[in-house]
Amino acid sequence: MNILDLLVGKPLANTEERAEQIGVAQGIPVFGLDALSSAAYGPEAALTLLIPLSLLGLHYIIPISAAIIALLLIVFFSYRQTIAAYPGGGGSYTVARYNLGGRPSLLAAAALMTDYILTAAVGISAGVGALISAVPSLQRHTLSICLGILIVVTIVNLRGLREAGIAFMAPTYLFLGTLFIVIAGGLIRTLMSGGHPAPVTPLPPPPPVTEAVTYWLLLKAFSSGCTALTGVEAVSNGVKAFREPAVKNAQRTLTVIIFLLAMLLAGISYLVKAYGIVATEPGKPGYQSILSMLTTSVFGRGFFYYLTIASILLVLSLSANTAFADFPRLCRAIAQNNYLPHVFRYRGRRLVYSYGIVTLAVLSAFLLILFGGITDRLIPLYAVGAFLAFTLSQAGMVRHWYKKRGPHWRKSAFINGLGAFVTGITVCVVLIAKFVEGAWITLLFIPLLVVFFGSVRRHYHYVRVRTFCMEPVSPANQAAPPIAVVPIDRWSRISKQAIEFATRITPEIIAIHIDPGEHSELLRATWERWVEAAFREAGWPLPKLLMLPSPYRFIILPILQYVLDLSEKQPHRRIVVVIPELVEGHWYEYFLHNQRGRLLEWMLQVRGNERIFTVSAPYYLRKHPDSGRQQGQSKRV
Repeated sequence: MNILDLLVGKPLANTEERAEQIGVAQGIPVFGLDALSSAAYGPEAALTLLIPLSLLGLHYIIPISAAIIALLLIVFFSYRQTIAAYPGGGGSYTVARYNLGGRPSLLAAAALMTDYILTAAVGISAGVGALISAVPSLQRHTLSICLGILIVVTIVNLRGLREAGIAFMAPTYLFLGTLFIVIAGGLIRTLMSGGHPAPVTPLPPPPPVTEAVTYWLLLKAFSSGCTALTGVEAVSNGVKAFREPAVKNAQRTLTVIIFLLAMLLAGISYLVKAYGIVATEPGKPGYQSILSMLTTSVFGRGFFYYLTIASILLVLSLSANTAFADFPRLCRAIAQNNYLPHVFRYRGRRLVYSYGIVTLAVLSAFLLILFGGITDRLIPLYAVGAFLAFTLSQAGMVRHWYKKRGPHWRKSAFINGLGAFVTGITVCVVLIAKFVEGAWITLLFIPLLVVFFGSVRRHYHYVRVRTFCMEPVSPANQAAPPIAVVPIDRWSRISKQAIEFATRITPEIIAIHIDPGEHSELLRATWERWVEAAFREAGWPLPKLLMLPSPYRFIILPILQYVLDLSEKQPHRRIVVVIPELVEGHWYEYFLHNQRGRLLEWMLQVRGNERIFTVSAPYYLRKHPDSGRQQGQSKRV
């Protein structure tokens, strides 16, 4: 077993995809960790803004939480409808694309990507904040612990959706169990004391009052508390990950997640006021999280306290899993429409979109390093992307119901319309309240992402136009002794040029294509028309089209093995592998295309022999299509 198998597991075949689908019990930790864990930092984010009011600020936490819970319920009913309407995955990008058009869908995609990146960073930093509350001596190691947890979460997600769900079930249910025990214990003590319970362990003294109560301060506290709603969309994005009946299982999962989150928010807010718990300044000596102080107030600092803090740490850290489950799926959907590099469309060895997972890990690490792993520094950037995506999704659903006009469509449109209205208002509130504190970064980053999407799309369109082919092959009137092997992905000017070049080497040509592939059926249909017919007319031996099976989606290895086997079977023949290659017009376009040709050439040189030759057949985008016959080919031995 090699180290890659040990870390991320052995490759899974396409036929094993069904076994990777999940039910409600696994769906809660996979798609609900972000939403559920926000109960740990949503109320604290609001209370942190109320620190200048000292104990006076506690009078406003329940109304603020009630408004957040009401908003949560509106969004919940909206997304239940979205799941039913888009069983293939109804994220903001998909809904906006089908109902609002291209530009709004790209705005939704950029907002969602921003939200997921911040979800991963905030979840991990909040988890480490919970750890530091219990063990203050670790405060100077905040960033290192954050990055270590990020690496672990990345590896677990690379192992596949099902394994991630199994791995995260125990921490999730431990987190829910311990928090509900804290809330139940706190409520019992509150009732027994007539509404004024005494903390078991003394709380830090409240700071002096430094500000008066203003609507602006309450608005800022509400906007910070709205981070508790992030992650609600995750289930609607991942409907296809559920076992049949997928829609029902997804709706049940969403219902359970929202119910649990609402109960947590309500219970924590009530007990914070009852016990008189005032937030402490994040990132400064003496900092304790709200849940840490609440647990010590109810049960003291015993075994149960450390068990609760450990469960909070685990779940907050693992809440990044929601982003890791949805970000790659979102990238795939965007890449399918040519707005992101095509590499995001391909599933890796464990039937997950590995490139999306790794990209998210790198971007989250950058944010953690930039902000030192402190949650409070990341919170101001957080809710804008989530609520902008909510708004566009719900507005798209209103348009969906208007076009469909089925039974009770007005009721459905009203629910989604109400969701769009309240989340739209919330976007404005959050943006205004948090603009100076860092929301301007999000406001700048989202449009830049949209511009990037457009640039990628234009490049792929240019490539498609330049390589589109409706011409037959023109075989050369000459023959040579070698056997030519030509790897082909789809029929294009690139593959046409490679086959024409092969005819100048030998009359014996074998084209190989990896099956199943995106263009397999189309290639079979066009091969007779554009290749075999032309060879018959020229009186040449027909080239073979060989479909190589690859159940684990490997591309390079099957081609390499075929060439090596062919060389053994033909010990007196030379094998010339003609590698079609696209040469980009600009250096930065190199990263938008896979470089399998160069990798194949390198592996043939490493594992081949003196009878195996590689020839590059480069197709230059910067040149005119008609000049293809004058383009030079380089032969590498």
